[in-house]
Amino acid sequence: MTEYRIVEIFESLQGEGYNTGMPAIFIRFAGCNLNCRWCDTNFRRYTPFTLQQILLHIQRYKSKNIIITGGEPTFVKALPLLLEQLKIAGYYIAIETNGLAQVDEHIDYIAMSPKFCYQTRYQEIKQAKADEVRIVVEDHPELIDFCHYIEQHIKAKRYFVSPCEQNGSFNMLQTIELLGQLNQKRVDNKWLLSIQTHKLANIE
Repeated sequence: MTEYRIVEIFESLQGEGYNTGMPAIFIRFAGCNLNCRWCDTNFRRYTPFTLQQILLHIQRYKSKNIIITGGEPTFVKALPLLLEQLKIAGYYIAIETNGLAQVDEHIDYIAMSPKFCYQTRYQEIKQAKADEVRIVVEDHPELIDFCHYIEQHIKAKRYFVSPCEQNGSFNMLQTIELLGQLNQKRVDNKWLLSIQTHKLANIE
């Protein structure tokens, strides 16, 4: 029987990116192919769920939006089976991914977060399209070059920079300075600011 390693399943509001405020059921998977120093998820602790247990669990919630997250959910081998069942049940499915693997065709909305600290792994782009890109602002002078590289190689409807949060502190000044540099002398203001508003609102 197929089992999924689940960190948590809960209903809340999307706290960041274009869909901020959207009611959704979050399915957070364990495991990740990266180890970012600022990660706020303990993706090594999990509870085994069967496919049927997941489907029964989410029925207790009102939302018909699902956000698949992690960890890194694209590396969950049995994910396509779950996604197929969610679509049959009528759910709208979004995914949050680091973009190092292709996203399943059942996904309706792709939020990709390429990581500058692993920039060499993005020399080969496997998922070249997304609905939005979010880049966490790290303290490095070459970050702006990475942003330009991602914009050139990943086609997205929207591009965001997000402040990095560590120990309850956000590098907001550095973030808005980078945002200004990215949009300087442009007429489209393609780069936008994304903040983890769920933390400010004290919700999951």
